Amino acid sequence: MIRKFSLIGIVFLFIFGGLTHLAAQTDFYLAKDEMGREEPTLMTLKLPISDESNDDSSLKIPPTDQLKKDPEFDIPIVLNGKVEQFIHYFQTKIREKFVIWLSRSEKYIPFMRNVLKEYGLPEDLVYLALIESGFNPYAYSRAKAVGIWQFISMTGKRYGLRVDWWIDERKDPEKSTIAAARYLKDLYDMFECWYLAAAGYNAGEFKIIKAMKRYRTEDFWKLTQYRYLKRETKDYVPLMIAAALVAKNPEKYGFTDVEYQEPLQYEKVRVPALTSLSLIAKACGTSTEEIQDLNPEIQRRVTPPDESEYEIKIPLGRKRHFEQHFEALQPFEKFEFKTHLVKKGETLKAIARRYKVDLEAMLEINSLKQTSKISKGMTLLIPVGKHDEVKPFFVAMKKNGKLSNGNPIK
Repeated sequence: MIRKFSLIGIVFLFIFGGLTHLAAQTDFYLAKDEMGREEPTLMTLKLPISDESNDDSSLKIPPTDQLKKDPEFDIPIVLNGKVEQFIHYFQTKIREKFVIWLSRSEKYIPFMRNVLKEYGLPEDLVYLALIESGFNPYAYSRAKAVGIWQFISMTGKRYGLRVDWWIDERKDPEKSTIAAARYLKDLYDMFECWYLAAAGYNAGEFKIIKAMKRYRTEDFWKLTQYRYLKRETKDYVPLMIAAALVAKNPEKYGFTDVEYQEPLQYEKVRVPALTSLSLIAKACGTSTEEIQDLNPEIQRRVTPPDESEYEIKIPLGRKRHFEQHFEALQPFEKFEFKTHLVKKGETLKAIARRYKVDLEAMLEINSLKQTSKISKGMTLLIPVGKHDEVKPFFVAMKKNGKLSNGNPIK
């Protein structure tokens, strides 16, 4: 008999039951974004078509007596045919990509484990991020899921993430991990099983509940024997297990050449609205690229106009340097800005001509290139100054704390 859901679970179902996570699941796009950052190309984690009933077909792993002691796990681990197939897949078909994922993992795993621990969750759930995005903050999927934890916009907003033209916190490793922890906690409270919770993270909780009711079982492995769940959801749990096994003991599985990145470390400062990342970098004595890397959620290389102050991450140990130089580096002449709502058929060149501004300056402020596509409804920042140009570093102050389309920000 299927266990009765708790009152919390019922309320959660009625409120959010129709919403699905639609994460990248086992396939996601990784390409150059508007700002020219390099990201891997489309990659799909799918096994060759095989007989799904033959889950015990074994692809043997190296004998453990020749290797170091296996690590311990705080998520349930089983080793069946499906799990071994994915291990073999990591070792062969996508080996080079998997090495890149592993190298990035240590940049994020330490603080992610701390977040999961704070929420009372198994720390090994960090390996969901490995199969979701390869620990790439800029990963995005066919389902329009974004970030390390692959949230679609609706689910991200549901768990407190800001998603708009200026800011996309799905790309923020810290904030998206907190959102993922909250979501996973809700899923476990509902299902009381980590396999079902993980499947729910992939397909949406409503889909899993419907499958459980249809087939009268709460056993994930039994659910995979029926057609209702998509293959990517059936593969999601063994994929998670395989990723955890390999990532926690890479040498055992032949990954002896991984050069791990240093753990992410930073401190935070607050800056005015519409402060450029280049100014922040100059004040810190570092590069704009490093500031952008620490703040991937910032979409336009400038802090949003609708917050009087915005919290920025800067390299650890640079806060004092920033405080000593930030004010002095702000230009003496403050520039005004307008916002332009793009209309159908408009081009970047035409917009620049209309406002009599330098096209390159307008592109730089909006983190665009001449080849970038704009569409109806987009909002562009238009620099308006005494000489109709933009200095290398600028600060714009909002008038009365508000920003209105077509009105200068003073």
